[in-house]
Amino acid sequence: MEEKIIVAFAGNPNSGKTTLFNSLTGSRHSVGNWPGVTVERKEGKIKSTEAEILAVDLPGTYSLSPYSIEEIVARNYIVEGNPDVVINIVDASNIERNLYLTTQLIELGKPMIIALNMMDVAERRGMKVDIAKLSSELGVPVVPIVATKNEGLKELISKIIEVKLDKTKALPKQIDYGTKAEKKIADTMTELQNHPAADKKNLRWVAIKVLEEDEAVLKSLGMEVPDYDEDDYDLMDLDDDLESVIADKKYGYISQVVGKSVKKPKERMLTTSDKVDKIITNKWLGLPIFAALMYLMFSLTFGIGDIFIGMIEKGFESLAGSVASFLENVGAAGWLQSLISDGIIAGVGAVLSFLPVIIILFIAISILEDSGYMARVAFIMDRAMRKVGLSGKAFVPLIMGFGCTVPAVMGTRTLEDQNDRLATILVAPFMSCGAKLPIYILFAGIFFPGREANVVFSLYVLGIIIAILSALLFKKTIFKSKAMPFVMELPPYRLPTFKTTGLSVWERIKSYIVRAGTIIFAASILIWFITGFNLSGQVELNDSFGAGIGRIIAPIFKPLGFGNWQSSLSLLTGILAKEAVISTMAIIYGLGETIGNAAIEGDVLGFSATLKEVGFTMASAYAFMVFSLLYTPCIAVIGVVKRETNSWKWTLFSLAYQTGVAWGFAFVVYQIGKLLI
Repeated sequence: MEEKIIVAFAGNPNSGKTTLFNSLTGSRHSVGNWPGVTVERKEGKIKSTEAEILAVDLPGTYSLSPYSIEEIVARNYIVEGNPDVVINIVDASNIERNLYLTTQLIELGKPMIIALNMMDVAERRGMKVDIAKLSSELGVPVVPIVATKNEGLKELISKIIEVKLDKTKALPKQIDYGTKAEKKIADTMTELQNHPAADKKNLRWVAIKVLEEDEAVLKSLGMEVPDYDEDDYDLMDLDDDLESVIADKKYGYISQVVGKSVKKPKERMLTTSDKVDKIITNKWLGLPIFAALMYLMFSLTFGIGDIFIGMIEKGFESLAGSVASFLENVGAAGWLQSLISDGIIAGVGAVLSFLPVIIILFIAISILEDSGYMARVAFIMDRAMRKVGLSGKAFVPLIMGFGCTVPAVMGTRTLEDQNDRLATILVAPFMSCGAKLPIYILFAGIFFPGREANVVFSLYVLGIIIAILSALLFKKTIFKSKAMPFVMELPPYRLPTFKTTGLSVWERIKSYIVRAGTIIFAASILIWFITGFNLSGQVELNDSFGAGIGRIIAPIFKPLGFGNWQSSLSLLTGILAKEAVISTMAIIYGLGETIGNAAIEGDVLGFSATLKEVGFTMASAYAFMVFSLLYTPCIAVIGVVKRETNSWKWTLFSLAYQTGVAWGFAFVVYQIGKLLI
């Protein structure tokens, strides 16, 4: 029977932890949340003939202090989850800063390996690391790797098995915190020796945490946080509070270790990243470059993606025809034929037809993220964000909103200030997520042929501007507080690997496909029903439940240029999921019957004639896209806003504010558009 080994991956952000995890597990991993908290959890299997290795990717963190959810999750898993081996990923090119987390992990007393990553970057910078000396000084095995090139991974897997079987006989070094502090630690260990809740296997770590006034540890021991002042520290015969003493000694120990095991060039070399950053992060050039890259991204997305949309349209046309013929031949009831052809295939097919464009967009975003550029965008935006009362750190979750608003809202947990966090949660939905893209493609393709990239680019920019203006409004009124200082590590530029980019894109595309197969599938059936039935049974479209509902809310949208019941109902179902807007239109306008005419120039999914017949013009089409951009993203976002704010008040305020802003801007766009077009 194979040995079963549970391995925890821990490391600083930008240390290559996720790259290493993906390289070792490939597509053999699953994603979820840690129990009780909205922090992403990844688990995967590492391929090995000698053992069954389960890898757990812990949140990236700079320390294990109990200040953020990520730090608490990482520490609790190592302490309470009892992994067999902890893999500490350390950036060899930034080793001194990375080792602070290492010293904390060593003190937890778990079997550990240091995966010294980015050795190639360190060598290019003229650094030489004595692996044996570093391992000796820290007392733990050190394996040099280059995760992006799969170098050293076999050696790392072998070392995992060795450590599990205790073949390395490693004895982690213990930091000497000085005579005074060590006496307090020893006394506390003696006091805790008979405490029933104290971890006897790691009593020194528990004692240090008690003296550091660690609330989580004190709570687990049933002890209260002591209220120390300066006189108390004098009585303890310490020159400073114990937490500061411990931190200072850790940094001193790290400097000593690095001094003995790492040789650095006498003069710091100007790296390629440094040279590029002089241009990319320039205060005058940074924003124009960002805008140019965004525009290029959309130009490529439409230039390439449009080629494949037609192929998928023909595929669904063929599928719809084949299914209809089969159902008719087997004598299926008319309502069943309609449900499958006009409901499910039309609704789900309309969403999946835009998959090529979505894939290309996600590839572009993933490349920008993996290359290290997106971190620079947050830095570039710091100046603008600070003027509205937020720091550039708040722009990080907003950038995540380009993919999906749900993780964007969850990402606000990294903001220390509660007012900053609430303000960012409220404005995050204005960033255009991938689910809104099919709406833009449809309307831009029909009403702005040849200018699709310009139109979509303008919508993304509009979302950013409105998010920033809304943040300014909130910070000047209901969330008054000073902007927190923005400290962010800029990772070196890296060439994204095919495997890493592929896995990242697949995770996003899988989510899109799953939504099409679940939420959109269910929504398509619901929409088919409400657009084909009323209390008297199956009826014509204009007499259906859906038509009635649409007519009730249509007057709200009349000043925006799309006061027909079909558009109104589509926007209403869009609250379930933004893709449902297209599914609803496909079912209402009979995609199965019109898709064959999609070859008309400027047509998309055969909608061109129908949308123009119900009164859409260039002005109202753009207003429709603006409304879709700004109103409530989807029901999942409503749920995560409630969970993150823990307040129905802010959740309902978020809904009302977003809908009000969407209506207001769409109204202005349409009214001005009528005058200009």
